[in-house]
Amino acid sequence: MKLKKNTYYIVSFISALLIVAACKPKFDAPAPGKGDIDPSRYVAVGSTETSGFADGALYYEGQQNSFAAILAEQLKAIGGTDFKTPYVSQSSSGISVIRGNTVTAGAKFVLGNSTDCKQVTSLAPVQLSSTDNFNVFSNNIYAGSGPFNNMGVPGTKSFQVAYNGYGSVANAGTGYYNPYFERIASNKNTASILSDALDQNPTFFTLSIGMHDVLGYALAGGAYDSITTQARFDAAIDNMVNRLTANGAKGAISNIPDLTKFPFFTTIPYNGLALDAVLTGSLNGLYNPLGFNNAFQVGNNGFVIKDAAANLGLRQIQQGELLLLNLPLDSVKCLNLGSLISIPNRYVLTTNEIQAIKNAIAGYNIKLQAVAQAKGLAYVDVSTFFNSINSGIVYNGVSVNAEFVKGGNFSLDGIQLNPIGNALLANEFIKAINKTYHSTILEVNAIKYRGTIFP
Repeated sequence: MKLKKNTYYIVSFISALLIVAACKPKFDAPAPGKGDIDPSRYVAVGSTETSGFADGALYYEGQQNSFAAILAEQLKAIGGTDFKTPYVSQSSSGISVIRGNTVTAGAKFVLGNSTDCKQVTSLAPVQLSSTDNFNVFSNNIYAGSGPFNNMGVPGTKSFQVAYNGYGSVANAGTGYYNPYFERIASNKNTASILSDALDQNPTFFTLSIGMHDVLGYALAGGAYDSITTQARFDAAIDNMVNRLTANGAKGAISNIPDLTKFPFFTTIPYNGLALDAVLTGSLNGLYNPLGFNNAFQVGNNGFVIKDAAANLGLRQIQQGELLLLNLPLDSVKCLNLGSLISIPNRYVLTTNEIQAIKNAIAGYNIKLQAVAQAKGLAYVDVSTFFNSINSGIVYNGVSVNAEFVKGGNFSLDGIQLNPIGNALLANEFIKAINKTYHSTILEVNAIKYRGTIFP
């Protein structure tokens, strides 16, 4: 029988497809294997990023999607067990510490309509009304829910991890009291984060600590708080790691990213002061006698900031210096903050302050890597991971970068990660653990986790 020409081509095409399909290699995922680790008692020691804190508060969904919780779920396939987290109530709008005339509990940020002083409405992070009061911190939940595998305590610095009585309000004002630990401590007057972790005799641990040793200073624009000295940091790390590994536990240590690249510090442009000809003339007339020398031009200009080292204590902000996300923009728009009124230094990171932060992080990371190598622990290069996010990546067809709100990696506080960001971070831990301990922990599909929720 003679085939018609079109039929011949169709049959040939199908045959070619079958041949290609038959020759196509199969890429089967490796079977999960634990290699040289025992994940049966995994404990995560750390600070804000370990706890699941996000969107400016500690809340249930954020805790569910901490990098530690995501990692623990993957460890179950190789012998891991349930990972107990000190959950905030599901009905809570989140808990955070707001300091002012009185200390109160705040709530998380969500995207919503916000109207500024000029009556312009736009989509922006808005803080929910708190469903808790500060008493939620003193309501200890250890007896009913502990001990906890997630020992991430928001705001903790390296030298505070091993402090006994870190949950005692009697230590308030000394730098050794944390209300987040007060609610989860086995004994708030005598326990430390480290002692409660060690009481579980962990077989495997993660240690993610050190960012708050510089972050408190950065969040204050260098106006208060201080950067932990290298010697104090080194001693704290040695103490923690020596005690965590004393009974043979394996673990992973992460380094510290360049937090000055986080959206909290990069979203507001230094030269956001837009001037027309009239305003330019007015500001030059005002500031030229102070030595500004016609510094203002029509168009975008650097804001005026306070600086004790400058003439009369004020100057224009320079390119490369940073304005903090908590800068009161209504005051900028309607009350001449940044032009007629200089911006207080608590909202600014100057060149010297930025360099001090970078120097501290570099020193901390040298120590963290050295300890990991000396103890044979996995070293998670979180700094390189965040650098790639800053540049922008494409993960399974989804673009992820460090842009505030739209970038898909950071939560609405501009500092902590959202669920997809934590899933990507968990994969960095998994890669480092597999490389060091010859395990085959399966990575998570990060796009199954949400990014920013738009209304």
